[in-house]
Parts: sequence; C-alpha cells; structure tokens
Amino acid sequence: QYAFTPAKVDRILHDKESVSLGGSSLTVLWTPGHTKGNATWTMKVKEPDREYDAVFMGSISSPGYRLKHNEKYPTIVEDFTRSFALLKSLPCDVFLSQHGFFFSMKEKIEAMKKDVTKNPFIDPQGYRDAIERTERGFLEQLKKEK
Repeated sequence: QYAFTPAKVDRILHDKESVSLGGSSLTVLWTPGHTKGNATWTMKVKEPDREYDAVFMGSISSPGYRLKHNEKYPTIVEDFTRSFALLKSLPCDVFLSQHGFFFSMKEKIEAMKKDVTKNPFIDPQGYRDAIERTERGFLEQLKKEK
C-alpha cells in the first residue's frame, strides 16, 4: 500500500530524448552505474548576453557497492565506465545535481549573498572535480575487489 497515489506515466523517455516545460527543453542522458536507471539531464540556460550549458548530474557514486561479480547487476562496471566517459564529454557551465551537497549548493547560496556580481553556480571546474572525485572512488573500490 502506497502512502500516496502513484503518478501516472504519460510518456517513457529514452536516451537522448527531450521534454519541454515552460519554454525550456531538457534532454535526458542515461548514466547507469549508481542505479540501472540513473539519468543525467542537460539544458541550455539563456541570459540576455550569454547561453550556458546546464548539467543536472545523476548520482555517479559507488559507496560500498559490489562491483566485481555482482549477480544483481552484472554490467555495473561497464555501465559506470561508459557513464564517466559520457559525463566527461559534456559541456557544462552550470553544475547541479539531485543532492545539494554534491555541487556545494549551500556554500554557493552563501557566496551569492556576499557577492551578487558573481554567480557561483557557473562552475565548470566543480563539475569536472565531482566527476574526477567519484571516478577515483569507483576505481579505488574496483581495485580493492581484485
């Protein structure tokens, strides 16, 4: 028994398909590994003088996961590997994720309060650092299992 009425699925999106909402278009990219259905979303953010690439990165961490000989998820290593490669290939100006701590949301909000002339959410290096950090954790976990 659910505590709420489940949502009705209008449409199932496939890799690289887009959905438009209020004049914005988001594209879904499958980035499995953390879960088989993990997804990352991308979109363009337009300002009067510039257009930005925004990435809403799905989780790519592997905290304590069994990577080798995982009967429930036999392609986990290959999926993580492909997902890291895809994420590294994406242009990213604005880095967001479903977990605020993953992209330092609180710190960025505080920074905006101190200096409204600089937008800390424009953070391509933070995006690259997050990928590097989580891939390093994945590779360390994989090495431990050998």
